[in-house]
Amino acid sequence: MADDVDGPAPGEALASRVRARLSELGRELPTVAAPVAAYVPAVRTGRYVQTSGQLPFVDGALPATGKVGAEVSLEQAAELAVLSCLNALAAIEAVAGSLDRVVSVVKVTGYVASAPDFTAQPAVINGASELLGEVFGQAAAHSRAAVGVAVLPLDAPVELDLLVELADDDATRS
Repeated sequence: MADDVDGPAPGEALASRVRARLSELGRELPTVAAPVAAYVPAVRTGRYVQTSGQLPFVDGALPATGKVGAEVSLEQAAELAVLSCLNALAAIEAVAGSLDRVVSVVKVTGYVASAPDFTAQPAVINGASELLGEVFGQAAAHSRAAVGVAVLPLDAPVELDLLVELADDDATRS
């Protein structure tokens, strides 16, 4: 199914394509999460948007805290990676104007607060990678790091940042 997300058909409204696909998947973009320190949620430079690390906030709160492999299961953590990804996409949309301008997901970096014996960090971050594939199709083929860490801000189990490339048009040229 993801392969049929190659771009809008001629004359199709750009502003609704990615949001419509998210809706088909039973997902929606949240409001951009407020930063928890001195930074902005995303920065655009030329055709690229880099997000800050995004936690899996839902309505301003973390749905789970703790270490993956201890207090948080692999399955819960993969869903938290999806939530972090949705927050990152909301931050991208806020600076790009529309997610339909994304032509490539360049890099996903995922951090997993892990119990000492937990080694399935890639399976956790697959939650985000799979969502991106379902939403953006081939444009979601990305490089990735899935890193186990001792602790994340606010005791979040997962944190994620994205780097995306936008379509080259007059609005993106500097």
